[in-house]
Amino acid sequence: MTDQRLRSVRRHRVTGQSSIEYVIVCAALAFALGVGMQGEDSVLSQLLSAFQTAYRRFSFALSLPY
Repeated sequence: MTDQRLRSVRRHRVTGQSSIEYVIVCAALAFALGVGMQGEDSVLSQLLSAFQTAYRRFSFALSLPY
């Protein structure tokens, strides 16, 4: 295998490894947020409520005339 081809293969493996790490971190975060999904005081419920409020405020600001 040539030097250039070997470097290309190594770069590809490193990229694949970071993708797997990203998926694991995202899954752990989703699990942590979803553990207490019951009730109005859950973290996930509060997060969704905050996104809804922010979107309502954003859309209201866009609808205002200049």
